[in-house]
Amino acid sequence: MRPRQTILLGLLLLVPVLAFLFLYGFGRNHYALPTYLPERADSVRTSAGGWQRDTVFHRVRPFRLRTVGGRTLTSAELGQGMYVVQFYAPGEAGAPAARVLARIQERFRPEPRVRMVTLVPTAASTAATDAQLEKLSEQYGTISGKWLIAAAPADTLRQLAQYEFGQTALRPEHFPFRPATEPANLLPGRLLLLDKAQHVRGYYDATDKYEVERLITELNVLLYSYDNRD
Repeated sequence: MRPRQTILLGLLLLVPVLAFLFLYGFGRNHYALPTYLPERADSVRTSAGGWQRDTVFHRVRPFRLRTVGGRTLTSAELGQGMYVVQFYAPGEAGAPAARVLARIQERFRPEPRVRMVTLVPTAASTAATDAQLEKLSEQYGTISGKWLIAAAPADTLRQLAQYEFGQTALRPEHFPFRPATEPANLLPGRLLLLDKAQHVRGYYDATDKYEVERLITELNVLLYSYDNRD
């Protein structure tokens, strides 16, 4: 290759690097996460004295779950940060989601605002439920306080999935969110992301590697937005 061509090729390769460094050092990038489950649109007065339409999104209502050792876990405790939700399914059906949560646990181990919760139907007795939670916690290698294995009656979990997390047959951006008129659609391989305002911010297929990468990216985006609020 001639010297002139070598120099030209080097300059062409250098341009995107310089552009990245400029944006990283001086730019301000915004990646807007969607908010799901819109309930209604309200009219609000602006600072200029006019009116504008503002969408009100569903907030997950308070709930209580049982964790290892009989401790009660509340939605208020989870809402201190962001959390990823898995509805447990035994065997291979739930394995991909569990592997993704293990990866997230390791990736965000030092970050206390990121937690995971696996929701399990209660067993026939309290003792059997506690034994199941302990077994799953040991099997998954959960870190105490980071990845929570929690139980509730099956009917409670179905209601929570449909009425609070928007696990219905309709797309979650469907307006308005009316869970009572939408058939439930609980998919064992699906993960959900909730922010500290108890809004659903994402749905992800744990069997799709691109969806998993999107989840990790959007966790980082939420953390960045919390650290850099105007």
